[in-house]
Amino acid sequence: MIPIKTTTQIKAMRAAGRTAADILAHLAAMVRPGITTGEMDREAATLIADAGCRSAFLGYRGFPGQICISINEEVVHGIGGGRRIAYGDIVKLDVGVVRDGWVGDNATTVAAGAVPGDTERLLRATEGALLAAIPLVREDARLGDVCAAIERVVLSAGMSVVREFVGHGVGRKLHEEPQIPNYGKPKTGPRLRAGMTLAIEPMVNLGAPAVRILDDGWTVVTADGSPSAHFEHTVLVTKGEPEILTLR
Repeated sequence: MIPIKTTTQIKAMRAAGRTAADILAHLAAMVRPGITTGEMDREAATLIADAGCRSAFLGYRGFPGQICISINEEVVHGIGGGRRIAYGDIVKLDVGVVRDGWVGDNATTVAAGAVPGDTERLLRATEGALLAAIPLVREDARLGDVCAAIERVVLSAGMSVVREFVGHGVGRKLHEEPQIPNYGKPKTGPRLRAGMTLAIEPMVNLGAPAVRILDDGWTVVTADGSPSAHFEHTVLVTKGEPEILTLR
């Protein structure tokens, strides 16, 4: 069953979303050549604690980081450590927090300096796919329309969507129903209802869609070594315009 939030619960989700967005914006501003992913993860720990929250990721199925930090061909679920960000890297930051029992989840991709033109197009296409999908998140819409909108933008840019990892409902738990693939058929899937909160997150590869998981058991990389981008917002379904709970 897909959870529908009450007015009180939506208020709590708004607070969690704002906190997650503030922390993500702070971390995104830190991205620069020379800083290590471990330094960023430790800063995230401080920010999350100072906000009176806890990480939604730390310990989740054994995940060892406060946030996910993924670089270049790493798609998602990268773990902070000794790696130094280099000029021209693209850095994916995924921040999830639990505030008063409710989860806010969002992600962005940041370039550490100038990047090649095709990589810049990748970032634009991935964020564009997210922004194309969000207006479709409304009462009585079909979930397949949201998924198809993401895929349409990505394919029109000559890129590919990751199929093994998807967006999801979010609320009391980090992952709730429904699953939200970044591909699909219009006019299919469950109908959306006001009070649903969805984490929509295109994961897009410049090359082929295939991915693999590294020996750490977490870090997902493109199988062909091509760069990948990731953007995410938590969105509330309403009877009118959708509300982005993690608006930055």
